[in-house]
Amino acid sequence: MTTSGSALARDLTVPVHGGRLAVTHWPGEGPPVVALHGITANSLAFAALADALPGVDLYAPDLRGRAGSAELPGPYGLGAHVDDTVALLDHLGLERAVLVGHSMGAFVAALAAARHPDRFPRVVLVDGGVGFPPSEGTDIDALLKAVIGPAMDRLSMTFGSAEEYLEFFRAHPALGPHWGPHVTGYVTRDLTGRAPELRSSCVLDAVRADGADVLGDAETLAAVRRPQVRGELLWAERGLLDEPQALYDAERVAAAALDPARMPDRRIDGTNHYSILFPPAVEEVAAAVRDALAGG
Repeated sequence: MTTSGSALARDLTVPVHGGRLAVTHWPGEGPPVVALHGITANSLAFAALADALPGVDLYAPDLRGRAGSAELPGPYGLGAHVDDTVALLDHLGLERAVLVGHSMGAFVAALAAARHPDRFPRVVLVDGGVGFPPSEGTDIDALLKAVIGPAMDRLSMTFGSAEEYLEFFRAHPALGPHWGPHVTGYVTRDLTGRAPELRSSCVLDAVRADGADVLGDAETLAAVRRPQVRGELLWAERGLLDEPQALYDAERVAAAALDPARMPDRRIDGTNHYSILFPPAVEEVAAAVRDALAGG
């Protein structure tokens, strides 16, 4: 069992292509929800959401190439995550579930709903899922580093101790001000290896492949605009380093031309790319999930 925040979670594994997918499960008597994390994150990114949704049956996989699923082989890419998510539902005997996706996970959620609308009738996209095709000839690796550079840099770092690793995250401008049990559990789940060579569990090839899909795959970029994809987009006021320029703003969201009848959007004030999943802002995400469950 895993304790993160106040909700008590159970760890399980699910057979998927190439091995077993690690999943964190917060049991509940209510309807099922599957939560998909960001590109260098892990399942405990959703521990605070579990606290905010008492009674909901919440499942959050460590996506292929991360944390408990780091040993799963390629091929990587968002389509592999969609297949793994379907395999999770099949293993659990579930016909359908609401999908929550944060950052890269929101792109996975939209793609899953586009490919399998009968399995994923509603999605909640949190600061992700809406992309814009790059200019012809754009270097995807360079663009990926420009968008998530600090997160990419962390993957090549080593830490002498768990304390040193936690201090690194306490200094993070987007996470440090929100430090507590939820953030501690989230960042600790990613730590692997032995001192003094502790490091991130994320597989760099998986991050690169997934990032390339988010930034340049035509099917992925079109998914949120497919008529069968229904839900809500929530976007943070500030960026990955708590900077004023966020991933989305009113102009960019308007340029995406989403259909407000099936994909309304709203900004969550006072949040950055990460804090949108932690108290108090996570209550807004929880409300959107409850709306999705009611509409599914």
